[in-house]
Amino acid sequence: MIGKASTLGRVLVLAGVTVVSGCAITPTDFSAADMNRINASDRQLAFAEMEPHGELISLEEAIARALKYNLDQRVRMLEQSLASGELEAGKYDMLPRLMASAGYSWRDNYGSRYSAPYTDPENLDTDLSTVDVSSEKTHETADLVLSWNLLDFGASYYTAKQNADKLLIANEKRRKAMHTLMQNVRTAYWRALAAEKLSERVGATIRDAEKALQDSVKLADERVRAPDESLRYQRNLLENLRLLESVERELASARIELANLIGLLPGTRFKLEEPAAHAKPLAVDVEQLEVRALVQNADLREQFFNARIAAQDTRKALLKLLPGISFEYGGYYDNDRYLIDEQWRAAGVKVSYNLFNLIAAPSRMKAAERNETLAEARRMALQMSVLTQVHLARHQYNDSLRQFGRADQIYQVDAQLEEVVRGRFQSNMVGEQARISANVTTILSELRRYQAMAKVQESLGRLQASIGLEPQLNSLDTTSLHELQGQIRGWLEQDVSEMVAMVNTPAEAEPAQ
Repeated sequence: MIGKASTLGRVLVLAGVTVVSGCAITPTDFSAADMNRINASDRQLAFAEMEPHGELISLEEAIARALKYNLDQRVRMLEQSLASGELEAGKYDMLPRLMASAGYSWRDNYGSRYSAPYTDPENLDTDLSTVDVSSEKTHETADLVLSWNLLDFGASYYTAKQNADKLLIANEKRRKAMHTLMQNVRTAYWRALAAEKLSERVGATIRDAEKALQDSVKLADERVRAPDESLRYQRNLLENLRLLESVERELASARIELANLIGLLPGTRFKLEEPAAHAKPLAVDVEQLEVRALVQNADLREQFFNARIAAQDTRKALLKLLPGISFEYGGYYDNDRYLIDEQWRAAGVKVSYNLFNLIAAPSRMKAAERNETLAEARRMALQMSVLTQVHLARHQYNDSLRQFGRADQIYQVDAQLEEVVRGRFQSNMVGEQARISANVTTILSELRRYQAMAKVQESLGRLQASIGLEPQLNSLDTTSLHELQGQIRGWLEQDVSEMVAMVNTPAEAEPAQ
């Protein structure tokens, strides 16, 4: 007995040392070489399937590239794919459990017991003739058991329904991300277009203004002009330089932002095609926009599904209050030679109930009902928020249209004034400062015109997002960039009023898949 205890002690010590040494895990940082390798691999994967761009990029191509190659958009698509996989995997949780197992058993002595009549455990007869052997030292076992729990089935059923709603929520989140991405691309495109059209003129005018400023300082030092006249002249030039530098600073980041949105590396060289700056006032009643938004707004649809998920949580809470009923049926095998039958089948039914559920039931039910009430309250609050969004987006769109029209008129007048001043300058009727001021005024007017159109595109995208309008596209994975570009072009050519009118009944409208 002492030898066996000593052996057992050594085994336990060895097992303890093994467990402790296995748990002694130290943090392992990434080396610079590993991070460079991973970054290079990620960059290669990110741009592996990207179609090369031409020298000129149109607005529809920019939107198509953003939808197809923008990395954030890819993340939303992968989230939707993950939700679809969870829905498919969750269906199998409703099946019964079919457990197969096999094993090998060993012990250092026979499993035996005394069969003498029981008198006193301390005075058992130790005659070996009264000892029965119940099992071999070594034997193999195997079994295949089918079990099914009614409560597990019910919980899995409601979980599967929740996973189905989560898939629809992922679809709505993808729609919302697509609305935001398209809105940002349209805004950034016009800002980058302004940078492309104006950067050369801004740079040339800055150089002319700096040269004129240097000449003015030189003339002031030589006392050619009166001091106050020279200082006023320099003040006007400095003010024009300040305005031009602010324009240059604002335009500098536009192309970088657009390149990031459409999936291109910063610094990629490309030119932009100026689209026709046409936008029509809304020719649809706000009531029609409200009806459309209450059915198709992505945020509101998401809350509808969240409320349904909360209702399923309430049913799952009710299910936990029921007794557990489980069924089991299986086949068993054991090659122990002391058994009369090596194979046998067994079945059983078991009912169990946690009596503490009677105490926890009221609080669980109240918590589930409050969760459902909260989800419904969020949905109702969001309905009012969506209606407010529709009215604000409609107002901002109409206002931005007016602002663009006014900015375009001012630009046309300033451009004509610049032509007049240029002609007078060539005829020596006005000085350098007047020509530079006219150039700066025209540049600022043209910049405000592009900015106004960017605001129009931004407000239009916000309006379309609020009422749930987006192009009906095929799968982005199987659609080529050229086909996607054609679909986007057709969508951009449609007027918002026409798109709303195309929906016969809001309830029949389906979101983009």
